[in-house]
Amino acid sequence: MDKQLLRFEGSKQAMALIGLLTFGQAIAIIFQAMYLSKAITMMFQGAAVSAALSSLFIFLVAHMTRHFLQWGKEKIAYRFADRTAISLQQQLVDKIFQIGPRSIGEHGSGRLITLILEGIPQFKTYVQLFIPRFMSMAIIPFVLFVYVISVDRLTGIILAVVLPILILFLILLGITAQKKMDAQLDTYKLLSRHFVDSLRGLVTLKYLGRSKAHEKAIETVSNKYRIATNRTLRIAFLSTFALDFFTSISIAIIAVELGVRLINGGMGLEAALAMLIAAPEYFSPIRELGNDFHATMDGKEAGEEIQTLLQEETIESDDIFQIPAWTNDSTLRLQGIEKCTEDDQRILKDLHLQVKGMQKIGIVGMSGAGKSTLIDLLSGFTQPTAGEIIINGVAYPHVTDESWQRQMTYIPQHPTIFSGTVAENIRFYEPTASDEEVEQAAKQAGLQPLIDAFPNRYDEKIGQAGRAISGGEEQRIALARSLLQKRSIMLLDEPTAHLDIETEHEIKETMLPLLENKLVFFATHRLHWMKEMDMIVVVENGAIVETGSYEQLMAKKGAYYALVEAHRKGGKR
Repeated sequence: MDKQLLRFEGSKQAMALIGLLTFGQAIAIIFQAMYLSKAITMMFQGAAVSAALSSLFIFLVAHMTRHFLQWGKEKIAYRFADRTAISLQQQLVDKIFQIGPRSIGEHGSGRLITLILEGIPQFKTYVQLFIPRFMSMAIIPFVLFVYVISVDRLTGIILAVVLPILILFLILLGITAQKKMDAQLDTYKLLSRHFVDSLRGLVTLKYLGRSKAHEKAIETVSNKYRIATNRTLRIAFLSTFALDFFTSISIAIIAVELGVRLINGGMGLEAALAMLIAAPEYFSPIRELGNDFHATMDGKEAGEEIQTLLQEETIESDDIFQIPAWTNDSTLRLQGIEKCTEDDQRILKDLHLQVKGMQKIGIVGMSGAGKSTLIDLLSGFTQPTAGEIIINGVAYPHVTDESWQRQMTYIPQHPTIFSGTVAENIRFYEPTASDEEVEQAAKQAGLQPLIDAFPNRYDEKIGQAGRAISGGEEQRIALARSLLQKRSIMLLDEPTAHLDIETEHEIKETMLPLLENKLVFFATHRLHWMKEMDMIVVVENGAIVETGSYEQLMAKKGAYYALVEAHRKGGKR
């Protein structure tokens, strides 16, 4: 039994109902065997058909009852699976937004897309099929065994000996299939990530003339998945054949044993027929469970992977709190903040920082210094290992709470442009925004000349399967989104790192007025932005080594001055 299924809301009630209906099915199967054998025996002994009609009628009622109960089981299982899948999908989407873009990059966007679009339906199918099959295997053979052994002890002993052998064989095949399925899942993840990355980079590949050469990489990844899938199917087909074969052998042994005793007068025809009719029903749940388990194992694997992701950095219920709205009088202080990796490597070390009101804070440092990790902590995408974040005099262990994140706008280095119109992309976080508000945000972000050049203007399709736009245009759309949100805190993580100097200059002229009257944390290695910042924070090897205004730090000739000189010598601005 998959213990994960017991953790879902309503799972115990669904299993109890399905178990009750399954017990009813087992009783109906017994009545089928009893009255069908009775009717056949009566007609074999020369009785009139009318005399056997009552037995045939009871058999028919039992048969219809059995299938009606089966329909009820499937209905309950479907509703539970559908409800659980929808809940799991919502939890997964919420978790993806909670863990932030940094963790999404670590997990792989292709993997997460695959989990949402394909993993959830596969898990739903697995739950829908597995619960009824498991309950049937647990209940029907036991009830039929009690009936058989009460009628004929020898047949009951044969059934009791054969069943554990079949179950053991099923377990061994399951272990083998699990290894093959793990290999298949790994290659499927690789294929998914490769597919998503190929779609994203298709324009670049064509521009560089590498699209044809990329065909070989696609072929290699696809072949790996094909081979892994064929190996898995081979095991699945083998297990199905083996279960059917051994089940047929077991039924044949029972039939021979009953036939010999019937010829020798050791058993009556009616009892022998009842045992023979019940024997296939005794083994049927095991075969069905084995067949469906192998067919839906990818859904089980997807469910386990989703649960692993949902349990990552889960916030305990007593950590939920309400962070007040940020104003001109608000203060934020980092006190002894540290961040460690899972192998206890310190990324951030004993950070101390204090800001007040609406300020523009520039965060600079060499690559790998810890700038992006600091932005992730301030945005609530990750939690510190040690230390406190003190807001308005109140200490918080982290700022992953929704009350903080609803005040915040985050602009990454590569904003996501979704498949849709320009207007839909701008109002992604504010779907109820009016057309006038969208146009105003677009004008402020400098998008109006681009939109005017489109034939369909705000209804022009962009993103996948739409019009391609440049990196600078993507950043302008991200700016328009943030303007539409009208939030008081803005965090920018290397927003212009991939842009050329000319495009960056245009974006800078657009962005600077939009940063006013906000609390801004701007992480970048482009130092020319620092002249516009109210405070500069210099990070080296995970520690804050200097803070101050541009004039103060240049006059001090410390770490920031050394960074400026290094950039000048390197030919960087």
